[in-house]
Amino acid sequence: MAGRTLLDELYEAERRLQNAQLTGDVEELDRLLDERLVFTGPPDGRLYTEAKQLDLHNHRSRTQVMTKVAEEDLTVVVSGTTGVTCFLGTLEGSYAGEPFAGRLRYTRTWVHTDEYGWRVLAAHAGEA
Repeated sequence: MAGRTLLDELYEAERRLQNAQLTGDVEELDRLLDERLVFTGPPDGRLYTEAKQLDLHNHRSRTQVMTKVAEEDLTVVVSGTTGVTCFLGTLEGSYAGEPFAGRLRYTRTWVHTDEYGWRVLAAHAGEA
């Protein structure tokens, strides 16, 4: 679409990611997550260095099932081919059959290439 900026495209990529999480769309997650993805998150601040494969496995096997991803606020910043999204919202679902719900803040670092567009390279989540 003419006139679209990298900022516009990053807003769209973040919303596509949220939708893929909610629907368990493994193919879309595969497109949006970089192979080098690292993730730091609750409950203990652990660093996951093989985060993409773990995330894809959890959605594919239905170990993780999301029933709600409700965005309250989204801040997006782009500098060259690097972007950052700061998502604040409520997530609900189950993990390994155990229900969970929480208000979380995600900070995601994205990289843009001609081949893939925007992809998440690093992410951090914490309770908000």
